[in-house]
Amino acid sequence: MRMLAPASPEHTAVTPPVTSSRQVYWLVLGLLWLVIYFAGIFSPALLDDADTVHAEAAREMVLRHDWVTLYANGVRYLEKAPLPYWSVAASYTLFGVSEWSTRLPLMLSVLAAALATYLLGCRCYGERGGFYAALVFLTSLGPYLFTRFLIPDILVGCWLAIGTLFFLRTLDEDPPSRFACWGLAAVAALNVLTKGLIGLAFPVGIFGVYLLLTGNLRHILRLRLLSSSAVFLVIAAPWHVLAALRNPAQAPARGFLWFYFVNEHFLRYLNKRFPRDYDTVPLFLFWALLILWLLPWNAFLPQALRAVPWRLREWRSSMDPRRRGQLLFFLWAAVILAFFSFSTRQEYYTVPAIPALALLTGAWLAQEEESSPLSPPRRAGIISSALLCFIGVIAFAAAVFLLANSQAPPPGTDLADLLRRNPEDYALSFGHFFDLTPRALGAFRGPLLAAGLALLLGTGLNWLLRRRQAFFAANLALALMMAVLLSAVHSAFVTFNPILSSKTLALVLQREYRPGDTVVVLGKYELASTLNFYTGIHLRSLREPTGNMWYGSLFPDAPRVWETQASLEKMWKGPDRIFVWSEQEHPTALQALTVFEIARSGGKYLYSNRSH
Repeated sequence: MRMLAPASPEHTAVTPPVTSSRQVYWLVLGLLWLVIYFAGIFSPALLDDADTVHAEAAREMVLRHDWVTLYANGVRYLEKAPLPYWSVAASYTLFGVSEWSTRLPLMLSVLAAALATYLLGCRCYGERGGFYAALVFLTSLGPYLFTRFLIPDILVGCWLAIGTLFFLRTLDEDPPSRFACWGLAAVAALNVLTKGLIGLAFPVGIFGVYLLLTGNLRHILRLRLLSSSAVFLVIAAPWHVLAALRNPAQAPARGFLWFYFVNEHFLRYLNKRFPRDYDTVPLFLFWALLILWLLPWNAFLPQALRAVPWRLREWRSSMDPRRRGQLLFFLWAAVILAFFSFSTRQEYYTVPAIPALALLTGAWLAQEEESSPLSPPRRAGIISSALLCFIGVIAFAAAVFLLANSQAPPPGTDLADLLRRNPEDYALSFGHFFDLTPRALGAFRGPLLAAGLALLLGTGLNWLLRRRQAFFAANLALALMMAVLLSAVHSAFVTFNPILSSKTLALVLQREYRPGDTVVVLGKYELASTLNFYTGIHLRSLREPTGNMWYGSLFPDAPRVWETQASLEKMWKGPDRIFVWSEQEHPTALQALTVFEIARSGGKYLYSNRSH
């Protein structure tokens, strides 16, 4: 009898492990969430600007027992939709005010988004495709970076994923059930309460374009429009109505409806919002960053995009769940990208599109695994993994070079003394990281070494395992690499935190402050909002009316906010103690005055007119 020689590893398809059940998938995803996201909620300190401005609004919501009109620094704060603040305020009510309770709702949003991505992937691509989609989402760079401070964009992506589940269900049902139609309306309403009108514009745009391309616009009429609209309004309308009633127009302030809808939505979109205290990312960079946020899985994105059906004939035919999902998820990302291409934009505005790209990538990873040996998907996977490995080697070499040319700073060194200053970049979310110098990198030797080793070993294992067609293990290698890499990022973030947070100065201020003292920020309130959050002390601003405090300060019940050079000098020479926060060691506003330095940290200073 003739013996058959065993097939070589390169020509043997590996069937999914028997243990890869839904429970195992959930366990893997849950552990990754715990290691990457939950473990980081306890540190570092909250940041100045959006982080503590939003946290302060939630804290004052609890203190005032007012869940309609938001306040920050004692001033009405009506720029944003309320749901993210409600969630943080609920966390404060249950667990008290702390750094971890501030971050907990956002981390739970990540978990919910991963679960919704998993369920969507399972519906369109099967269990393996759903697992890979959620794996890509949880271990990509973008979702991690933009959950380091309190912004709601990851929750917008979560609502879009849940809404897409309901939308697909309406396509499969004849007629669509009340549960599916009302669920779609409810999720859209929650998204409006999360991020304003884009919470409605995104699903309408995505699902509308999909129905248009597939020649199925009549499906809109099947969505129980009257009852679904009633569900939407019951959830979304009450807060808007109450906010308008409690914040009417009072000279010189216009009412809530003008400020919230006209100024903060339409005028911001047209780059005419007042005050203009934000920057915008160049269009090409904005598009490129969306791809970067999917790192390292973006290596497989070109193949995933090629699998999207591109022909009108395919769109108008009866597509199977896989093809239908690929078209819908591509439109999900494309509509968001196109929407912001014509407006002002920040780096994180594309975060709600990341679940869609994760789904497309997860679908391709499952297809690669299911393909026959030597098929185009297998060859494309090898090429992409080889490219990743090359990048990993380069990154490791760069890390070794930087380590060899840097020295750990002496104990007690203020990191700010090792940085350069680039204030023109600070309107961008991560503008401060352009301050890093080779000398400053000496403070990050541990995270740098960990990141370099993780990239080398993770990309190398991924390439070797893909060559052996052990796809499940190869993808897990990349996921574990990102778990180590993102942990190193967190460690570096903790080291860099004094540059981004004024908590150290806040603790000093809390010890020194007495009732009747005054605290003035040399600049906008949000530059030093950490002082306000950690101490509860009202801050004044030596600046013309602008920023987050401008609109709220127009109301007659607003505390004093703005100071002038003349009023500051008068207070400074008066009988009361004055504290000044500054980013300058010798601020020009205090040059003609007798000044005592109370504390310094992270390139920020606390001065007073008295030593004690």
